[in-house]
Formats: sequence, structure tokens, C-alpha cells
Amino acid sequence: MQNDKYRLLVINPGSTSTKVSLFENETSVFEKSLFHDSSVLLKFPHVNDQVPFRKGVILDMLKSEGVEPSTIDAFVGRGGSACTQPGGLTSVSEKLYDDTVAAVGGSEHPAKLGVMLAWEFAQEYSRPAYTLNPTNVDEYCDYARLTGIKGVYRVSHSHVLNQKAVAEFHAAKMGRKYEECNFIVAHIDGGITVSAHERGRMVDGNMGADGEGAFTPTRIGSVPVLQLLDYIEAHSVAEVRLKCSRAGGFVDLFGTSNSDTIHALVDKGDRKATLVWNTMIYQVCKMIGEMSAVLCGKVDGILLTGGLLRFSDVEEGVRRRCGFIAPISCYPGEMEQEALALPALKALRGELKPLEYSGRNVWPGFADIGL
Repeated sequence: MQNDKYRLLVINPGSTSTKVSLFENETSVFEKSLFHDSSVLLKFPHVNDQVPFRKGVILDMLKSEGVEPSTIDAFVGRGGSACTQPGGLTSVSEKLYDDTVAAVGGSEHPAKLGVMLAWEFAQEYSRPAYTLNPTNVDEYCDYARLTGIKGVYRVSHSHVLNQKAVAEFHAAKMGRKYEECNFIVAHIDGGITVSAHERGRMVDGNMGADGEGAFTPTRIGSVPVLQLLDYIEAHSVAEVRLKCSRAGGFVDLFGTSNSDTIHALVDKGDRKATLVWNTMIYQVCKMIGEMSAVLCGKVDGILLTGGLLRFSDVEEGVRRRCGFIAPISCYPGEMEQEALALPALKALRGELKPLEYSGRNVWPGFADIGL
């Protein structure tokens, strides 16, 4: 029987925050976001160990808003780290939960905690759980996959959820469909990913949580391989893995992932902070240039999104270096909460059938041609 009103809890863990929203049908009742400094998150040896901490944050938020978890009809979590998946709404099953915990997809992005938390709440209160466009949605073209090492491939690890939501929103503003447009979308926040969207498919982009692209408040970005090997010899593989996703970038250079703290130093004219901040923007611009080549220069728009767009010099820096490529539009923050909630609401109403997680990668590899 269809209810007149459904309540959905949207759980969106990021590299530096936990964002939680309660929706009643299409209406957002509240949205709360709590920043977590690196000094807090690095106390947990593994990203999976953050689950009790993040769950406590969510329960505190619900308590402060007078919401009993048992009154919620579905739990929707941001996802990632499992086998690659097609885009769209997916039911969270035990298999998807297990593969997410085990990170069978090879990435330990904090987004995975959304699926894990949604599953735990769903089991506790006998409700369905869903995820949408996780970080491991794979729509890459084959040219984006191959590397110079046999059997080592590039895979899709990106802010797919927000990038696709922003691209669809911008296309609608243009009076067009996402599937008709070519966009470069840059998500600039605690993690930074830049991707090429060709007629509704994200065909290439950087593996942000894997040490590729611009350095960020928490990540090392691309580092010359031989120099990185020298660094590993003096440190450890485990330490470098941590720096790829949680302890690099601003954390390593300043001891904090708090961008407000770093930008305050920039405003005061601090030379170190100014150099680091502007280098990050410079590296984002290089990535946008790469994606313009992927699209053969046929770019309908460059879309900037993410939390760091609250600082005007980020947009200004990109406009100065990349404005010649295509018109630039800025969408500070993200559109992820509503993007997660509305398809799940359609599923509850019986208007949308969610995908089932297959436990197999979307792309089978190049073994058939000896690669």
C-alpha cells in the first residue's frame, strides 16, 4: 500500500564531513553537515573503523531534531568501493554491503560509509536501503583505462553523484538533455575530481582517492612515480596509502584539512599558504585542459562545484586559465542530497525499479586481447 507521506534519511559521508538530510516526500525537512578535522578521522586506523563514530553523529543529529529512526521509511547512502556499477538507483543488499566493507573495487573512499551506515540502519529498523551513482560508476571509454603496465588499469573513482546531478541540472537550465551535451565537471572540495561527460556518459576522469590529479586538503594527488618510490623506501606503503586518501595535501603540508584555516592565511598574505593554495587551483586547471582534449574541444560548458567554491579565488583562477575552452558555470556546494532522495522516493512509490547489485565489474578487462 502506498503511503501519503514517506520519510527518507539521506546519509552522505565525505572525506571531511558527514552530511545528513531528512526528506518528507520531495521536501527537505532539515539538512545538517558536521565538519571532521583530520586530527579526528586519523584516529581511526581504517576508514571502516569510522562507522560507529559517524553513526553516533547521525543519531545525535536525529535526536536534536526530535526524529525517531523507527519513523523513517528508507535509508539512502552515498556509496563506493564495491565492484564497478552502472549509473542509477541500486538497492543495498548484503552482497553490496559485504563488497563495500571489503573494498573489492580497490578504493577506500569515505563515501563507502554511506552504504554501510544505510545498511546497518535498514537492518536495525527493517526498512529498505538504497544508493545512487556511487563513486565507482563505470562509463569510461577504453582509451581511459589502459596503462603502460600489463594488467594494471585505470578505473572510475570519482564524485559521480554530484557531477551527474550538476550536469543534469545545468543541461536543463540550457533547455537541453544531459544526454545531448558535452561537459567538463570539476568537483572541488576535500577531494577533487574532474571528469569529461560526453552525451550523458562520464567517459574519463581522475582517480582522486587513488593519488591521481590535483592535490587536495586530504590527498597527495599525482606524484612522479620514481620520487614516490624513493619516498616509500624511507617510509612505508601503508603510510603512502593513507596519504593518498586521508593524510596528504593540506594535512601533510599544514597539519590540518581545514580549508578555512588555510585560506585565512592566504588572506593574510602568508607565502607558504598562498603558494600551496594557488598550486592546487593551477593543478585543477591542468586537469580541465586534459578533459577538453578528451572531448576533442567540443565542450558545451565547464561546471564547477564543491565546497571550495565558497572561496571566490577558486572560480577566478579557473576562469583565468580555462575560460577560453568553454563557458564556465559555478555551483558552489553540491546537489547530492536531493539527487539521492528523489529516486529512492520513486522506488518507495513503485514508480522506479531499483537496480540489483551484480557483484561483477561492469567492464571485464582486456584479457581477451592479451592486455
